[in-house]
Amino acid sequence: MTADRLSNDKAALRSRLLAERRALGGPERAAAAAALAGHAAALVPPGGTVAAYVSVGAEPGTRPLLRALAGAGVRVLLPVLLPDNDLDWARYEDDERLAPAARGLLEPVGPRLGPDAVLGADVVLLPGLAVDLRGTRLGRGGGSYDRVLARLTRAGARPLLATLLYPAELLPAVPAEPHDLPVHAVVTPDGVTRFGE
Repeated sequence: MTADRLSNDKAALRSRLLAERRALGGPERAAAAAALAGHAAALVPPGGTVAAYVSVGAEPGTRPLLRALAGAGVRVLLPVLLPDNDLDWARYEDDERLAPAARGLLEPVGPRLGPDAVLGADVVLLPGLAVDLRGTRLGRGGGSYDRVLARLTRAGARPLLATLLYPAELLPAVPAEPHDLPVHAVVTPDGVTRFGE
């Protein structure tokens, strides 16, 4: 498959998945967020560290999960988008300590910990639009999390990599490029699906 064809296939799939997310009603999104919180929290060891994110728009909701993890004594790191699309990290304290940032994101207002802070995570939750049965994740195309995955690989860090999705976003196959690294698990409101076991 040519690079142009692959790019077009990814763009078409992203467009369809984003439209399907926007079509979900508020009560359906809220119920999904509550269910996701229970399943995803179980992936993090007691007293561990998780690199998570604040969901925006119609993404599977992370606020209940962030509150549950912080309440359980888990160290929660949230991304801070840098001008070059790389990610810095800061600690999540509570929803009141989140501030609006570029691209409609919410970011923690606390001290920045540096891009390498993610290396200490036991679990890294990566946003995505879909994951296939091989664990290939389709992101939004900005490349920020590709950099995170490359940083983890270079350092030899081996956290559990998981993506939060709605059930219909676990697909038989998604278009992939050689640099696309697989995730280990998908969390949906229905439960956890692990790959490569």
